Amino acid sequence: MKLRTGTLALAALLSSTAAHAEGFLKVAGTEIVDGSGNPVILRGMGLGGWMLQEGYMLKLGEIGQQHRIRAKLVELVGEERTATFYRAWLDNHTTKADIDQMAKWGFNSVRLPIHFDQLTLPADKEPKAGQDTWHEEGFRRIDRLLEWSKANRIWLILDLHAAPGGQGNDLAISDRDPAKPSLWQSAENQRKTVALWAKLAARYKDEPWIGAYDLINEPNWSFATPGKGNGCDETESEAVWALQQRITKAIRDVDPKHIVIIEGNCWGNNYKGLPPAWDANMVLSFHKYWNRNDAASIAEIKALRTSYNRPIWLGESGENSNGWYQGAIGLVEGAGIGWNFWPLKKIGFNQPLEITPGEGWMKIVQWMTAKGPKPGTDEAFAAMMQLAENTRFDKNIPKPDVIDAMFRQPHDPAYRAFKARTLGTSPLTIAAADYDLGPPGTAYHDTVDANYHVATGGERTPWNNGTTYRNDGVDIAREPDGTASVTDFVTGEYMRYSADIARAGRWTVSARVRSGKGGRIGIDERGVAVPAGTAWQIVKLADVELPAGPGTATLRAFDCSDCEVAEIVFTPR
Repeated sequence: MKLRTGTLALAALLSSTAAHAEGFLKVAGTEIVDGSGNPVILRGMGLGGWMLQEGYMLKLGEIGQQHRIRAKLVELVGEERTATFYRAWLDNHTTKADIDQMAKWGFNSVRLPIHFDQLTLPADKEPKAGQDTWHEEGFRRIDRLLEWSKANRIWLILDLHAAPGGQGNDLAISDRDPAKPSLWQSAENQRKTVALWAKLAARYKDEPWIGAYDLINEPNWSFATPGKGNGCDETESEAVWALQQRITKAIRDVDPKHIVIIEGNCWGNNYKGLPPAWDANMVLSFHKYWNRNDAASIAEIKALRTSYNRPIWLGESGENSNGWYQGAIGLVEGAGIGWNFWPLKKIGFNQPLEITPGEGWMKIVQWMTAKGPKPGTDEAFAAMMQLAENTRFDKNIPKPDVIDAMFRQPHDPAYRAFKARTLGTSPLTIAAADYDLGPPGTAYHDTVDANYHVATGGERTPWNNGTTYRNDGVDIAREPDGTASVTDFVTGEYMRYSADIARAGRWTVSARVRSGKGGRIGIDERGVAVPAGTAWQIVKLADVELPAGPGTATLRAFDCSDCEVAEIVFTPR
C-alpha cells in the first residue's frame, strides 16, 4: 500500500475585492471593473430551466421546445391544470434560497435566461399590431431575483434567451416554432425585441446590482439558407450586428450606465463581419462546450479582445464533467476572463443542484416520447405538481464535487477526501463511490473523463456511464436500494481514498466486489484475484502498517473488464 502524508495546502480562491466589490460594472479597456475601478472576474451560473424550459433538462430532449412540451401537457391534463403547473414551477424553481447558496459557494454573478413571453405577448397575439402588451408579473419576478441578488452582493445579468420569433435553428434554446417567422424573418419580431430591451433598461437603469444586459443569446442562423444552418459559415451576419446596434441605441436612450453584452452568430462564437465598436461600455461574449481546454480553444477570442479593445466573457459553458470544468475555468481565469456556467439545476447529475423528477414524471416522459402508455389525468397532474415541488432548493440534491471542481480545483488541483473520515480503533467502511475530490490523474483515473465531441467530430461521449451521484469519469451505478457503487472498473483505472489516521497501527484492508468475468484489483503492486461471479463477495486486499496522520490508499484495476466495487473496509488488527 502506497501512503502519502502531509497537510493539503489550500489556495485562496477569491480576494475580498473580487468577491465583494460594489457599484456599476463597467468597461475599462479590455477589463470589466467595479465602481471603484477594481478588475472583476465574474464567476456565475445561469438559471436555465426557470423562465424557459429546454426539453433535455426535463428528460424530454426528443420533444425539444417548451411550447411543444406545454401542448403535450395540455393534452394530458387540460389548459387550467397546465397553467397551475407552470405557475408552481415559476414559484418554486428559483427562490432566495438558491441565490443565498450561490453566494455561500462563492459565485458573484447570476445570469437570468428570459423567455420573452414572460414579459410580453408574441407579435401574432397582440390585440393591436405594432403595440406591446406587458406582463407585470414577469417583471416582478425579475424584481424579486434582483432583491435576492442585492442581498447577497451578486450581480444579476439579464439574458434574452428566447427572443420574439426565436433567434436560430437550434430550436429548443429559444422555444422557436419553425412554422412561424423567426426573429430574423420578421421586422415586427425585431421591433418587439428592441422595445422589450428599452422597457427593461428603463426599469433597471439605476440598479447597480444589474451587472449587464446580454442582448441576444446564441444567434444561430444561416442567412444564405434560412431554416437550415446555424450561422457558423456566415462571413458577415449583418442582421445580427444591426439588431444588436439597434438594441444598444434603445438602451442608451434611457440607460447610459449598464454594460451591454453582444454575441456573435454560430451560438455566440462567429464574430466575422463585426463592425467597429459602437459602444464604449460593451463586452463580447463567447460560449464554450465540448472542446479541448487548451490555449488554441480561446486563441481567436483572445485575439479579438486585443484588436477590438473590449473585454471578453465566457457567457455560457458547462454540461460536461468535473475534470472538464476544472480545466475550462482554470484556462479562462488564467487569461483574465470571467465565466458563467450552465445551468444551476436540472434533472441530471452534472451541475450544482439536481432535481429529482419522481416516478410519475418519468411515466409522463415515457408517454411523451412514445415509450409508454398515457397516464391518467389525475395521476399525471399529481406527478407534474410533484416535479414543480421538487424544483425547490430544499428538495434539490447538492453536488459538492461540482462546486469543488469549479472553485478549488482550478487553483489547487490536489486531492482531498470526499467526506471527512478518521481511521481509528473501529473498522472503517468507505463507499467505493466516495473516492477523493480532485481532477483526473490525481484523485482518479478513468478511460473516459469528459465529452470532447466538438473537438473530435465524433459522437457525444458519456464519462460516468451511470450518470448518477458524481460528475467524474468514474462510472457509478445504483443498487436496487439506491446505494451508489463503482461499475465498469477496467484495467488501468484507479481511485484514491484519503483519511486521517488517528494512531499508527496495522489494518486488514478488504473490498466488497464482483465481476462476471473475474479480474485482478489491489492497493499494492501485486493485487489480488477477483473470482468470477454475479454476487457481491468480500476480497482481502492486503495487511498494511499505517503511520499516524493524513494518509491515502489507491485502489487499482490491474486486469478487469467488468469489475464492480461497492466498498472498502479497513479493520484494525
